[in-house]
Amino acid sequence: MLVLLFLGAEGCAVAEPKTAELTSSGPAVNSSLADRAEKETKGATIDIEPNGPADTVRVFYQRLREKKFRDAILLTNLRPASEGLTEAELNDFSLNFEAIAGQVPAQIEINGEIVTGDRATVTANLPGEDDKNEIQKINLKKIGGVWVIMTVDAEAEGRIQREGKQYFYNLRIETHHEEAKKMLERISKAELAHSLQNGGVFTDLNSLVGSGLLPEDIKTSLSTGYDYAINLAADKKSYFATATPAAYAKSGKLSFILKLDSKGISRVSSSDTGGKALLR
Repeated sequence: MLVLLFLGAEGCAVAEPKTAELTSSGPAVNSSLADRAEKETKGATIDIEPNGPADTVRVFYQRLREKKFRDAILLTNLRPASEGLTEAELNDFSLNFEAIAGQVPAQIEINGEIVTGDRATVTANLPGEDDKNEIQKINLKKIGGVWVIMTVDAEAEGRIQREGKQYFYNLRIETHHEEAKKMLERISKAELAHSLQNGGVFTDLNSLVGSGLLPEDIKTSLSTGYDYAINLAADKKSYFATATPAAYAKSGKLSFILKLDSKGISRVSSSDTGGKALLR
């Protein structure tokens, strides 16, 4: 689902009361979902009732596309994790939010709404993981008279309650850890492909990027949170690669290393080195 993917979340939204403004350290959110959406119904294939489940979904994506990130988060069950964030702290995640906002279509095609008591399911045509539009289900629950798009299960909600705003940072670190391991595994495959085409010798990071075997963003920590490096042997017949947190305890805690064993099989291991590169 195209909702806060940078955190690994699966959905979202806590609609607000119809008659009262939500208060936070950021700008207040308007009291009427219909007013905030400016009655923009283009793209919908069903009638959308003001303040209903489909309206909540529509307004969330509109706010996300408008880069009104605090307002968007306040419409989610991630709200307890966002309320304590200062503007500066919220800005720490701006690149992640903007990347998501850029994927939101100008018009959201909402094509289904099923309401059963205090539960609802809305279906919408949204970009999937491969950027191709697909029908996605968005689950909602009515809490205190307000429709909430449910993104995480009860266990995760309990974690949010315990960790507060630190939840965002912790989840980002965990996500970066998973991505760093996967990127090192991708480096292994890229080096293997290069060696098979070049007489068994390996190459450096820039060469792998230049040949299209690795993505461009691996060269900086801006989006990955990690610094990657490939250390070649003098004869280029062996190598090891490392992934080190760009900002220890903020973008990651674990340092990773990819090494080849005696059979030439790559192995990834990790350790908390206080932000130093894991060597050997």
